[in-house]
Amino acid sequence: MRKYFIIDFDSTFTKVEAFDVLADISLSDHPEQEKIKQQIIDITNLGMNGEISFRESLEKRLTLLAPHRNNLPALITLLKSKVSESFKRNKEFFSTYQDSIYIISNGFREFIEPVVIEFGIKPQNILANEFRFDSAGKVIGFDTENPLSANNGKVEQLKRLKLDGDVYVIGDGYTDYEIKHSGLANKFFAFTENVERENIMDKADHITPSLDEFLYLNKLNTAISYPKNRINVLLLENVHPVAIELMRNEGFNVESYPAGLEEDELCEKIKNVSVLGIRSKTQVTAKVLDHANRLMVIGAFCIGTNQIDKKAATKKGIAIFNAPFSNTRSVVELAIAEIIMLMRNIPDKSTKMHKGKWDKSAKGSFEIRGKNLGILGYGNIGAQLSVLAENLGMKVFYYDKEEKLALGNAIKCKSLKELLSIADVITIHIDGRESNTNIIGDEEFKLMKKGVIFLNLSRGHVVDIRALRENIVNGKIAGCGMDVYPYEPLSNDEEFKSDLRGLPNTILTPHIGGSTAEAQENIGNFVPGKMMDYINTGSTSNSVNFPNLTLPTLENAHRLIHIHNNVPGILAKINQVLADHGINIAGQYLKTTDAIGYVITDINKEYDKEVIKKMRAIENTIKFRVLY
Repeated sequence: MRKYFIIDFDSTFTKVEAFDVLADISLSDHPEQEKIKQQIIDITNLGMNGEISFRESLEKRLTLLAPHRNNLPALITLLKSKVSESFKRNKEFFSTYQDSIYIISNGFREFIEPVVIEFGIKPQNILANEFRFDSAGKVIGFDTENPLSANNGKVEQLKRLKLDGDVYVIGDGYTDYEIKHSGLANKFFAFTENVERENIMDKADHITPSLDEFLYLNKLNTAISYPKNRINVLLLENVHPVAIELMRNEGFNVESYPAGLEEDELCEKIKNVSVLGIRSKTQVTAKVLDHANRLMVIGAFCIGTNQIDKKAATKKGIAIFNAPFSNTRSVVELAIAEIIMLMRNIPDKSTKMHKGKWDKSAKGSFEIRGKNLGILGYGNIGAQLSVLAENLGMKVFYYDKEEKLALGNAIKCKSLKELLSIADVITIHIDGRESNTNIIGDEEFKLMKKGVIFLNLSRGHVVDIRALRENIVNGKIAGCGMDVYPYEPLSNDEEFKSDLRGLPNTILTPHIGGSTAEAQENIGNFVPGKMMDYINTGSTSNSVNFPNLTLPTLENAHRLIHIHNNVPGILAKINQVLADHGINIAGQYLKTTDAIGYVITDINKEYDKEVIKKMRAIENTIKFRVLY
């Protein structure tokens, strides 16, 4: 039995109601623009909800709008940019089924046709109203003979088509439901990607949050292997709104939470989550990962990833991505600012001023020019700090266990002991691996100059807080800047407790080194991009625990993703399964780490579904999935 697909235009094919957009254009110079626009929206909703006749709705809106032919080019351009994301993802569906797809709308052909024909929809399959213009180009009405200009118009139009087969309707309004109600359609799918109308959803056979869902339910060709609205994303710790927007636009079911979660809370929350986004507070332990039965990927919206048990995640085939460069500048600027403030003893002077005490004195106040800056950790942040500090006149020394190229005139120290003994200012920028715990303690403080300025903007556990406090109190450290702590509150509602509170010339900040609008937006764009690339294409570029593979775009093939324990012979077994089923390999990519192997195989479109079972059954398989 042949299948036909009846698709609405406003708020379905496009994200918007065309009349609302037209109002912005045609009323741009009208003194009561906002008032009229609201009236049009109200009338549209009344019609959509079936509370007034469509003919009445159409006439009222046209009278209020008074559009002109000159308004149409701008409207069409805007509508093309507002096509629903899941429709754009599934262009192949429209080209494959172009003979069976009809756009039936109570809107107007003049602006609908230019938008939908770009998807391969045939002009004769676009059924809509048509404007009537006067000689000056002003809209003076519409074709009243067209059934779509009257009540029950979509039903009448569909009767005239006399479609012989199964009919499926996709739309968001009452007029779309009427087709099913009249008996002319097998099923009505309430499309909720752009707008949710409760009274329409109640009447639907299925609620489809995206075209992906519709295609999946009906076993039709689709650009993805699984509807993204069924993929649950959990974003914690107030990640930037741009990340939420990106992932929702991609079609994922996104839940965001402003704070971190304790281990037991996260164990419960993560059970049905496929994508997890965190910042620095949330601890993703082996226990948490044991409860994460569906988890595919973790995004750390920060530089560090030591809050994640990477070994456990890798064993479960979970890829991890971070933002190694996105907040570098922000951290560096905070370090520079704190060095200047502490060298001038500004924190204490500011506190006295707030208490009404005027203490104008140069005592204990110095320029940073000519001072020795000691940088422990010469990664992205340490190296960029080196350049800026040198430009301000500081002499830069650094120490890193790994061989790093010195920038500018920076001098590499042979040991940590050498760095600590010559620096006037010491700033830490190392990672949070367990071996770095208390790397600065009693013995290290003894090596430092009296009156040293000390900063830690890396990880809280790398400094012994008891020893740090003692050396601030006894005057060994003349100024201290701390942005990170061994324990940090999970939310802004929890009290910050620390032995460093109330100490002289000490700047305490709540882990905000990377918390600038620019950095958070950069991270909000970067990390979701990496996670979505992994889900959509299998690409692992910049993953911190997977072999790094940058893959070509998949065309006219299936992509098989096989993650396995790194033992000999797995690739041969994969290829044997394919050979046994007569499947041609279009492309294949393999990379390994000490722990896992990652094989990407692109194969021809047609294949025996038994192949999937055989792939999953290969010994030492950790995870296997198929991409269309």
